[in-house]
Amino acid sequence: MIKVENVTKSFGSLQALRQISLHVKKGSIYGLIGVNGAGKTTLINHLTGTFKPDNGDIQIGGETVYENVRCKQKIGYIPDELYFFPQYTVQQMANFYRQLYPNWNEKRYIALQKVFELDEKRRIGKMSKGMQRQVAFWLTLCTMPEVLILDEPIDGLDPFMRKKVWKLLIEDVAEREMSVLISSHNLKEIENVCDHVGIIDAGRMILEQDLDELKSDFYKVQIAYRDGFPEKAGEQMTILHREDRGSVSLLIIKGDKEKNIEQLQQHKPLLLDMLPLTLEEIFIYELGGKGYNVEDIIH
Repeated sequence: MIKVENVTKSFGSLQALRQISLHVKKGSIYGLIGVNGAGKTTLINHLTGTFKPDNGDIQIGGETVYENVRCKQKIGYIPDELYFFPQYTVQQMANFYRQLYPNWNEKRYIALQKVFELDEKRRIGKMSKGMQRQVAFWLTLCTMPEVLILDEPIDGLDPFMRKKVWKLLIEDVAEREMSVLISSHNLKEIENVCDHVGIIDAGRMILEQDLDELKSDFYKVQIAYRDGFPEKAGEQMTILHREDRGSVSLLIIKGDKEKNIEQLQQHKPLLLDMLPLTLEEIFIYELGGKGYNVEDIIH
């Protein structure tokens, strides 16, 4: 549904995107993650047709996005920094959306008012940040987008409203095969809803994979040997992180699980346990801890 091939973009001497490629399947939820300044927002601005790439190709539904009104009418976009006309009420903003999006669904607009429980006659500029975020979802979902692009989507929403929003999105993916791309720092939430992830760093896509497959490639092992961790045990495997706590070592390993566990067992450990590994930990160790304090998140 979304196809980005070898896109580059520079702003003067700053190369923001470097031969980046990205693929989002129809009816899937894709999580785009990366540290601040990695290029996520620049990439999103290309996906929405705001920026034109210096090189490369961007297509949504087989169409080039840039300066393509018909294609943009199929895209819903909720940015990190929301913008509404300052004096407009929800009702007035809805009228504006009706003119822009031919697939606007009036029946859904009425139904979602009961979900969000907001007064459509209230001026949006007088609402709290969280309420404005709800308005953005309310109006955007009524456009019946084929592709929904979200930048820090649940920022400002309380836990109860977050569950409501995720439920609506997942229903649209299941029922209408809407494709969703989410850029967020909340990796725990992304892990709960996404089926694919892409990790971007310094304008490059360094990893793009099905989430279940990705989690099978990375794993955490708690292991103990009588005389401490033998260095030979890790010679033929990729250990991204090792932390020794007395005789017990905590390992983050990437690669063939069966082969690596067999190698560790050859040195006759007293203890060997497989522990759950989160998307947050995979992200941090794939980037080598860049921008993070590793000790704060490994327990």
